[in-house]
Amino acid sequence: MSIQNESFSALSAAFSASENVGLTSTSASGASVKRLLDLVLAFLALGMLLPVMALVAAAIKLDSPGPIFFRQRRAGRHARIFSIFKFRSMHVLEDGADVVQAKTGDARITRIGRVLRRSSLDELPQLLNVIAGDMALVGPRPHALAHDEYYGSRIANYRRRQLVRPGITGWAQVNGARGATPRLSDMQARIDFDLAYVARESLWLDCLILLRTPFEVLRRRNAV
Repeated sequence: MSIQNESFSALSAAFSASENVGLTSTSASGASVKRLLDLVLAFLALGMLLPVMALVAAAIKLDSPGPIFFRQRRAGRHARIFSIFKFRSMHVLEDGADVVQAKTGDARITRIGRVLRRSSLDELPQLLNVIAGDMALVGPRPHALAHDEYYGSRIANYRRRQLVRPGITGWAQVNGARGATPRLSDMQARIDFDLAYVARESLWLDCLILLRTPFEVLRRRNAV
């Protein structure tokens, strides 16, 4: 699963050329409202969750050696590369040509990391990505560049998910399509949900996903 930076650059240019073609259902005004909603909710969430995030940071530091945050390159809207932020939940910091997906019982996951991943607390730093404009609260989950390269060559229309900003949560996640994808069909199911979201993207759908997300987190369905 080698990463071809040239292919991402070419893809980004192609997306930029088609930016105003209207490939998604969200209008310009709707996109502005969505961005404003993302900023307001992200700042509010950060303000309320700062004490929790401080406790998580302390727990990570006490639990195992290494940085508090994990950063990894991902491809966002129009294949623009950005660094995603997470609380570190593993002993490794993979961000190269080979990125191994986490699986149940993975020895690379730290003790505190298991709690963070099951509860999705490791995703909280992505509120900073939302504020920066790299991500939205709702959208297709961004994958490691190595996985984009691998699945992009095997799943039809895989890249269409990058017509919108990636999200902290998404239509796939609230429908249980999360966690490890040991079979190509597992990733195909996730992409089908992502493409359905891209085709139907709207503020009401985003609100529905945001309302369903806490319940899905509590269910811990397919969480690794």
